[in-house]
Amino acid sequence: MRYLIPTIAAALLAAGSAHAAETAPNVTYSEKAQKALEKFEPVGRASCIQLSQVRSSQIVDQTAIIYKINSRKWYVNQPAGGSCRALKADRTLVTQITTGSLCNLDIVGVIDPPSPMHFGSCPLGDFVEYQRKP
Repeated sequence: MRYLIPTIAAALLAAGSAHAAETAPNVTYSEKAQKALEKFEPVGRASCIQLSQVRSSQIVDQTAIIYKINSRKWYVNQPAGGSCRALKADRTLVTQITTGSLCNLDIVGVIDPPSPMHFGSCPLGDFVEYQRKP
């Protein structure tokens, strides 16, 4: 019995460490994306966001899409695989969903707004929540 307690404590500690690593954002953005986020700090991670809360979206570059909820809260998505060549700042996202949420592994299309030119599609990754620094 006395060996069981340290084993349980070690298992709980390991589970807590795994959870902390799971919620801590572990994403590498381009310099341009880092500059766009310099006044914000990561506070969490989500697999889905509610589109009804999104006020605007912005393609930063191949590594980041910013979904602005309000001036203090943004979600940043790095496409699955780290980047997507179709993403460029002057292009527009086309999102087709059947629920009210946009989730990781959903596919977004990328078009040129003045023309119907379709540049490809990108699978989304997890969403990292950012809040404005105090």
